[in-house]
Amino acid sequence: MRDERSPSQVLFGFLPEQTVDVKGGVWKVKEWRYPDVIHSVHAPALREELCRMASPWELNGCDDGFANDMRRGADLQVVKVSRDNGVQLEPFPRQWVCKGCSRVHTSASHTPCPCGHRGSRGQMPFVGYHECGNITEAVIPRCPAHRQVRVYWPGTASARELRFECPVCDTVLQRGLGFKRCGCGIGDDRYLFTVHRAASVYTPRSCVVVNPPSREKMRVLTEAGGPARALRWVVDGMPGKGPTDGLTTREALRRDLRAKGLSEAAIDAMLTAAEKEGTFAEEPVPLDIPPEYLPAAEREAVTVALSVAGARATVEQLLSNAAGNTALVDLYEHGYPAAFREAGLESIELIDKFPVLSCQFGYTRDKLPPGQSTLRTFRDRRGRYTIHGDLGETEALLVRLDPMCVLAWLRRRGYDLAEVHTSTAARVEILRHAVVPDPGISVIGPSIGAEVLTLIHSYAHRFLRETAVFAGIERAALAELLVPRHLAFYIYAAPRGDFVLGGLQALFEGELDKLLNVVVFDEHRCALDPGCSKSGGACPACLHLGEPSCQCFNLYLTRSVLFDEVGYLRPSAV
Repeated sequence: MRDERSPSQVLFGFLPEQTVDVKGGVWKVKEWRYPDVIHSVHAPALREELCRMASPWELNGCDDGFANDMRRGADLQVVKVSRDNGVQLEPFPRQWVCKGCSRVHTSASHTPCPCGHRGSRGQMPFVGYHECGNITEAVIPRCPAHRQVRVYWPGTASARELRFECPVCDTVLQRGLGFKRCGCGIGDDRYLFTVHRAASVYTPRSCVVVNPPSREKMRVLTEAGGPARALRWVVDGMPGKGPTDGLTTREALRRDLRAKGLSEAAIDAMLTAAEKEGTFAEEPVPLDIPPEYLPAAEREAVTVALSVAGARATVEQLLSNAAGNTALVDLYEHGYPAAFREAGLESIELIDKFPVLSCQFGYTRDKLPPGQSTLRTFRDRRGRYTIHGDLGETEALLVRLDPMCVLAWLRRRGYDLAEVHTSTAARVEILRHAVVPDPGISVIGPSIGAEVLTLIHSYAHRFLRETAVFAGIERAALAELLVPRHLAFYIYAAPRGDFVLGGLQALFEGELDKLLNVVVFDEHRCALDPGCSKSGGACPACLHLGEPSCQCFNLYLTRSVLFDEVGYLRPSAV
């Protein structure tokens, strides 16, 4: 059987051990056949992000050693679906129902049913699943005397309401799909049965990494001071084109001189002279941030630096390009800045070549919250970890909150933070105190890090939902990437090969003020209030997004951080 799907559909809907509906039947994905290996992946950054995303399962001892394997450098490859070889499917479950008499068969063959019906047979859509990650077919008993069985199907999706009986003697053989046991030794060993497409049967677990647009960009950043340089640049407000803008390093100059054929002695002499003249980039000035907080802050700063390594468009550039157009000049000079102030934002920038790696590293069954069931990872026939991904460049908006506003908001919420007078000092003050939880990790009691994450995450979800409307893009085709320690988030369009939608660019160039007015002033109550507010203030009707779009499992979300009495978007807050 052959069928066609886009690479994006395959990445999110046709993963190994996932059950799918294809051409009227139910199938299980056996494997991606001879997938293409993605070689241009920055492995250290990917391993670090995989460890973070797997941390809820590692904390509960149910990640099967995956996070520890990533830290110790276990074999890892990132693959994308091969357009020539595709995906191999197998029928599952192998149980078919005659459309004439509802007899259950173990074959889809068109041989006549005992009732005489010769047409196609429908497939049973129910499967059994267990929290360990196993999946099974139901055991359907047959009449001991007549070796036949038919199913009474009441037309609901509940497996409990099925009734199996003998089509000859009408003896009731079983109600429901029985109590098959797994035998894995994990939790309650009974399989649960439901429709195969239920989220509890298969939940993909994904991560997103900003991948260096080229090895040269990564090398230049490393030679200029690496993570420390990136952090200093972000804390200073991202001046210029990037952290290496206008900087020359000793090694970069040495390489250029070698390329021109100069001798090592001549090169050393020129380097010494250049150093005396102060040509080289100075070492980044250390920031007053606790050493234990620095790695996470530097990691997010590198993410930001790499994301803009290709190109970035700012409102200042829009204003410069709009010279002579009175309406646009007024919009960029007055309309956008006023909207940013109302929304508590420092800036919004457009990245038209956002280098993003979207990947799936495993799946879970049964309990949906992260860490509450066994994480199953993908491995090839050699036992090597296999990450199913898609690497591409797409358009994105980088949204940065005003650090002075965030600091003032935290102080109003009762946190003892110093009062400072510059944006750089505000960023450092927040970095000194914010211990941001990893995705899926619950924190007991209020903390600055949890408050910051909840603010950035809630803002990102509200912003994304409204962006989909203004940009004319399906909500499921947009996703978020958070950099909460630096008070920022990305909203990006799902990569579609070499095709970029362009909707975010049009929004950036003409309607940011209208979008932000909606984010700040439009209805902020939920259609399911007061129930939603009493249960956390976030639900599918107001803030939740589909899992491929959300980086944090729809946790750390609430409308209250934006709109309660001391909410960030209250008039007094910004």
